[in-house]
Amino acid sequence: MAEQRVIRELKAFVDERDWAQFHSPENLAKSISIEAAELLECFQWGPDPSAERVTEELADVLTYCLLLAEKLDVDADQIVLNKLEQTRRKYPADQSRGRSTKYDQL
Repeated sequence: MAEQRVIRELKAFVDERDWAQFHSPENLAKSISIEAAELLECFQWGPDPSAERVTEELADVLTYCLLLAEKLDVDADQIVLNKLEQTRRKYPADQSRGRSTKYDQL
């Protein structure tokens, strides 16, 4: 699976540099927020940012998310699918299609 390859590559990269010691859940969560802010910065001055920069920042966000999931010993695919199922119940397609209304206002 692609995800397993990515996790293996990330773990090898971290291990080669002895960085696991810095990857507490707290530090990884902070890193996600920092990298997400850098992704948002790409759109700061307009809707047409550099595609290369956006993909680089998105990769950073995903990297830290996957490292945190690994650290917490959770399956990233499964937690996303679980959350998607919860969100489906909160936002039934027939009530929310084409609307950005919050679920408690549908």
